[in-house]
Amino acid sequence: MDIVVFDLETTGLSPYSEEIIQIAAVRMRAGRILEHEAFATFVNPGRRISPFITSYTGISNAQVQDAPRADMALLDFSRFVGNATLIAHNGKRFDMPFIRESCTRHALPVREVSFIDSMTFSRKLWGGRGGHGLDAVMARLRLSSDGARRHDARGDVQILAEAVRRMWGQLSTDYHACPVPCVRGMLPVSAI
Repeated sequence: MDIVVFDLETTGLSPYSEEIIQIAAVRMRAGRILEHEAFATFVNPGRRISPFITSYTGISNAQVQDAPRADMALLDFSRFVGNATLIAHNGKRFDMPFIRESCTRHALPVREVSFIDSMTFSRKLWGGRGGHGLDAVMARLRLSSDGARRHDARGDVQILAEAVRRMWGQLSTDYHACPVPCVRGMLPVSAI
């Protein structure tokens, strides 16, 4: 299976009133993280980033000032993804709604893609115990964030890709068939 693990950082929590400020992704194939096949971009939100978000993510107004707007960044991301299945942590409630609303706001035509919320792996492995946020998953898998800045999409993608690889491996040794259900997500239509 061709997989793209991705993460977004945003100006806030609501996809209806906030904007994407960073997209990062890495490709996985047959249980291997292909670090040389990565995608990362800051995104200009067309507004100031609050001091709280800068302190939380480390992303400053200077970093996004000359970055592409969301429509161009999402089109580039869509080209990178191609026909791969997307995976994001809490993506059903956070990342995919942000992509959907950003496409709507920028009048981008969309295409369906296969999508997995990596929290599904966690729930299948550990049931209702102890939460399923990325920090809880990291603790269960004894994953360190050394060398990766948390709440920066690039760092979170590194951590998440390794977490997905390990969770998948605990559920199945077959990396060609996903051990959890895929649902439908969306990305902008782009020339692939």
